[in-house]
Amino acid sequence: MTAVILFVTALMLAFLAPASAQDQQYDEEIRALLARPQMQAAFESIEELDSQSQEILIELTEIPAPPFMEAERGRRYAEMMREAGADSVHIDSVGNVIGLRRGTGGGRTVAMAGHMDTVFPEGTDVTVKFRGDTMYAPGIGDDVRALILLLTLLRAMNETGLRTESDLLFIGTVGEEGLGDLKGVKHLFRDDGPGIDSWIAVDGGSIGGIVRQGLGSHRYRVAFNGPGGHSWGAFGLGNPAHAMGRAIKIFDETAAEYVAEGPRTSYNVGRIGGGTSINSIPFSVWMEVDMRSESPERLNGVDAVFQTAINQALNEENAGRRSGDLLTVDIDMIGDRPSGITPDDTPLLQRASATARYFGEEPRWGVSSTDSNIPISLGVPGITIGRGGRGGGGHSLNEWWLNEDGHIAVQNALAIMVAEAGLATIVP
Repeated sequence: MTAVILFVTALMLAFLAPASAQDQQYDEEIRALLARPQMQAAFESIEELDSQSQEILIELTEIPAPPFMEAERGRRYAEMMREAGADSVHIDSVGNVIGLRRGTGGGRTVAMAGHMDTVFPEGTDVTVKFRGDTMYAPGIGDDVRALILLLTLLRAMNETGLRTESDLLFIGTVGEEGLGDLKGVKHLFRDDGPGIDSWIAVDGGSIGGIVRQGLGSHRYRVAFNGPGGHSWGAFGLGNPAHAMGRAIKIFDETAAEYVAEGPRTSYNVGRIGGGTSINSIPFSVWMEVDMRSESPERLNGVDAVFQTAINQALNEENAGRRSGDLLTVDIDMIGDRPSGITPDDTPLLQRASATARYFGEEPRWGVSSTDSNIPISLGVPGITIGRGGRGGGGHSLNEWWLNEDGHIAVQNALAIMVAEAGLATIVP
């Protein structure tokens, strides 16, 4: 019944709101697709399955998945995919869980993914707690809810016999957060990977928010090293802490000027450490630095400013030392997320926008750092869409999610995926 009401509402909105010729083209495509009996049946199945989704959401959330430790959750998610009816399921060499649903022969592969890892360290309490109907637990929204969305979509397709022309991949990725550095999706898009032609990540809030631009980032761990010694007896040696202090000052001053114009670009010294005691010249100190930009060129530019600042600080500290060996510096890249943008006229982006309008949402194209960074940077059509419901507190111990019309996000995802993959008219 809800699907029928939404269909009528979408028809009304189409007549009331002016739209471009391109919008009208894709709005008509989506309305025609979702009027098909197969899609209506799948929509109704998604509503019926909604009550079951909470149970598996709780189960999967309560399996810890700290950075680089997603294996246990991955094994259970693979079992859930098999139970949901994937034609085949396997865990690849880096830990991605990949479920295949074969198409009828369209010759393309459309993938939809959610990430299995969280930002929370080992030992974090991930027990789901309730306050009324609201569920609280680290990672419950980001991104376990997305994993459940994929399962519900897959189960609804199987229960109603809905088939697509293209092959479909349902994927739980590893290494999306932090220093995971998009490990899982980078592996998927390797030269001998599964050959994905269109990519849809689920990692966000409302269905109106569509990420079509990857926020690129460079991350470094920098260590200044020297002989070290007593703060009194060895005074005059080159001091790695002083060199790092110089580097931060020079970088901040020069980078602030650089990022003041052009596409939005940021930088941050996020962590520092080292030394042995207050009265010792440290033999090593380190810092971790993050730089981001919407533009690949500007990201490389602020990176060059950073490299220059490090070398200048090292040279100045070495020039001022009174004795001892020269200081050295190690600069290790620990994160490299490429940026890029899905062009306005990309059918996948237009279909996602038309589907959002169908559900009464105004599409908002955005920029973020998600698994979609990789396919977008490679020129593969890629977007990130919302998981639906209501939630907040992401990356905090008080993260929460409320199933407020959460089934609509599943229907939205199904519509985008089938529009991109092609609804099979003849099922073998």
